[in-house]
Amino acid sequence: MLHIVDDEDVIRDSLAWLAQSRGLNARTYSGGEEFLDAISSLDEGGDCVLLDVRMPGMNGIAVFDQLIGRGLLPRLPVIFLTGHGDVPMAVDSLKRGAFDFCEKPFNDNVLMDRVEEALAASRQAASKDAIRARLATLSAREREVLDLILAGMMNKVVADKLGISMRTVEVHRAHIFDKMQVKTAVELAGLLK
Repeated sequence: MLHIVDDEDVIRDSLAWLAQSRGLNARTYSGGEEFLDAISSLDEGGDCVLLDVRMPGMNGIAVFDQLIGRGLLPRLPVIFLTGHGDVPMAVDSLKRGAFDFCEKPFNDNVLMDRVEEALAASRQAASKDAIRARLATLSAREREVLDLILAGMMNKVVADKLGISMRTVEVHRAHIFDKMQVKTAVELAGLLK
């Protein structure tokens, strides 16, 4: 989902139309407060924000600060749009995690290419967050078994190394596969690479 935050109706509408011409879903917001209220929860990833810098009320930089404070970057990449940007503002935004900083007027195709790259980055970041969350559900012993499985050790070797029975290793292995949502050690290794 592309979130377009700009106080100018014409800009919002044209950006939404441009996104739809690329097959992207877009939502528009006339200000920062409206946007922040609407995104209290995000989907599984695949979100991006086109954010105007200068808006009445809460400006784009303040909205960006809120997103940082909520821990939404890099899962919610921000591309700033501005007709009044300056180099220090752009550099500071990029250093703090903005995906890009574009000046108005912008090239439509270049901007939409960057949006698609940001959406891909969002999906990847969300996927990594989900994997980290699954890893956090493993017990300390399951983590030990996981590390040995990833090292390519067979159940008997894992059992000998940890001083537990082979049946216990099999139970831990089944729990690990279940929690990590995989069916094989190869799939597990691919997930964690």
